[in-house]
Amino acid sequence: MSASDLRHWLRLCLIPGIGPERQRELLATFGLPERIFAAGQFSLAQVIGEKLATALRTHDNSALVETALAWANEPGNAILTLGDAAYPQALLQIADPPSLLYAKGRVELLQQPAIAMVGARAATPQGEANAEAFAEAFAAANLTVISGLALGVDAAAHRGALKAAGSTIAVIGTGADRIYPARNAALARRIAENGLVISEFPLGTPPTPYNFPRRNRIISGLARGVLVVEAAVDSGSLITARTAIEQGRDVFAIPGSIHSPQARGCHRLIKQGAKLVESAQDVLEELDWAHNAHIAPVVSQASADAEELGLLGQMGFDPVDPDTLGTRAGLTPDALFAILTTLELDGRIARLAGGRFQRIT
Repeated sequence: MSASDLRHWLRLCLIPGIGPERQRELLATFGLPERIFAAGQFSLAQVIGEKLATALRTHDNSALVETALAWANEPGNAILTLGDAAYPQALLQIADPPSLLYAKGRVELLQQPAIAMVGARAATPQGEANAEAFAEAFAAANLTVISGLALGVDAAAHRGALKAAGSTIAVIGTGADRIYPARNAALARRIAENGLVISEFPLGTPPTPYNFPRRNRIISGLARGVLVVEAAVDSGSLITARTAIEQGRDVFAIPGSIHSPQARGCHRLIKQGAKLVESAQDVLEELDWAHNAHIAPVVSQASADAEELGLLGQMGFDPVDPDTLGTRAGLTPDALFAILTTLELDGRIARLAGGRFQRIT
């Protein structure tokens, strides 16, 4: 696309009040943005009303347009429009595709088969471990892993894909020149270097509550299916799952402890028809992608002594407090905490809020 054509697209999409739905109405009526701006006031008003028609003809956003063009000319950056051949075909199948995508990294990944992974920001250690392991397996099977760069499950999914030297796409709810949350800045740089960061929001857009549910339709829309790793019943991940169903995508969920609030959203999805999965292979088979998988066998943990194995057996996989665990195992507090410390340092258990512990598979 020429700079002149892109300039017209940016000019249209950066007019306040003319959102994606109005943009699509104009494009459907007049064709490319250049023809929209050539249309008369009366014709425009018939589609979007007098007030917006006046704004379209008179609003000056040239400074924003030039800033976006300069950003797109930087190495690794691109702005894709609905009229681009590089625009992801999967998004053309959804009801409300974004008119523009600001992209940083490997835009060719937008055409590759993908799986989306979402889940709790305040994930449990087991949830993050699951997300990273599943993503690593998907990447090894040549599926691109898509998530939202949030803390918790999202970040773990991106890390898992990168760990397998696979591809990953982060769909963010800010402008592509801003990173949120700041704690994931280093991860975002790794994704931009090895995968792709995309946003539909104009440069400089700050994180606002409205943006994140909206970007979820892109996460699900780009993917063949959505895996929910952990989610409370009021989690935004359930919005992504609902959007995926509306878009005709498969929805998968990992079950968890009946005592964990972070598992209840997944359990609700399973009751509503989401596919219960216990391994990455389950997802690959449902997607008929297992023949492409090259998943390394699980490597056993180093052998532990009898006391540690015995305590892990007594612990089970639900969170447990030290008093209950000590009673189960018949250990004194000193002996119990000596073993717990070793297991925590080895990464086989995690310390949770309230002084409880949980085994990590």
